[in-house]
Amino acid sequence: MPQLLDRLANAFPLWVLVACGLAMVEPCLFTWFRGEAIVVGLAVIMLGMGITLSIDDFTRVATRPTAVAAGCIAQFLIMPAAGWGVATALALPTPFAVGLILVACCPGGTASNVVSYIARADVALSVLLTMCSTLGAVLLTPLLTKLLAGQLVPVDAWGLFLSTLQVVVLPVAAGVAINRSLPRAVQTVLPVAPLVSVVTIALVCASIVGQNAAAIREHGWQLLVAVSLLHASGFAVGYAFARAFGYGPLVARTVSIEVGMQNSGLGVVLAQKHFPAEPLTAVPCAISSVVHSVIGSLLAGWWRART
Repeated sequence: MPQLLDRLANAFPLWVLVACGLAMVEPCLFTWFRGEAIVVGLAVIMLGMGITLSIDDFTRVATRPTAVAAGCIAQFLIMPAAGWGVATALALPTPFAVGLILVACCPGGTASNVVSYIARADVALSVLLTMCSTLGAVLLTPLLTKLLAGQLVPVDAWGLFLSTLQVVVLPVAAGVAINRSLPRAVQTVLPVAPLVSVVTIALVCASIVGQNAAAIREHGWQLLVAVSLLHASGFAVGYAFARAFGYGPLVARTVSIEVGMQNSGLGVVLAQKHFPAEPLTAVPCAISSVVHSVIGSLLAGWWRART
């Protein structure tokens, strides 16, 4: 049973792709999952991340400070710059430009840990980078979004900060506390947690796609090109960045995956909550989840075959 659950979870790009495809055809299958349900869904994902962590994981950051620092700097330097650059170069409509910049300013996604495992990269480093970028996002996501998207629309940096704190830090902290106080219960839940996260991500993305199916049909190619360029830049420049600082191929793979894969669910929640007048802002975030999953999986398979 654990092996079956792992295989189902590792197929996350397929589930997200299928769900979003169905949402384009029959939006009502997924549009019921909206509003506060999406916020709760993201909190469940972050709680699932939290129960996999212990206090020892936080202290381990001190044993690899340079690699962790390099990965986090790459995360919040490369992707925000790429998001702004792609949005500007393609002259995206304002809602799509803001959404692309917002998801580019989000931390690495938990799916990056799965992809790092498939790619035979440094999984322990991947977990550390996801954890640190997630915590750093509380300050950096609002600030970078304000800096890069504030020229397009008013950005409530303080509101973004509070929302990120609520849907990221609190669930992760709760998960760590549960791991510490109820270890046996956590061991029972752990095999199921990744699949629950995958299903929730698929529901979140399909809901956004279903709610905006008409706009996606009209601007689909433009959005797909923009999001693909964003994530391709993250994977490529992230790898080059790590190599330029003297790290070996395994660390470079890990940084590449961490930079290229964003917490798109967080982007969706922040877009819906803080840009309600422009519902299309959440669309690039939803498409991002599909695109980075597909690119990351293909890249992981290629790297695995070469190892």
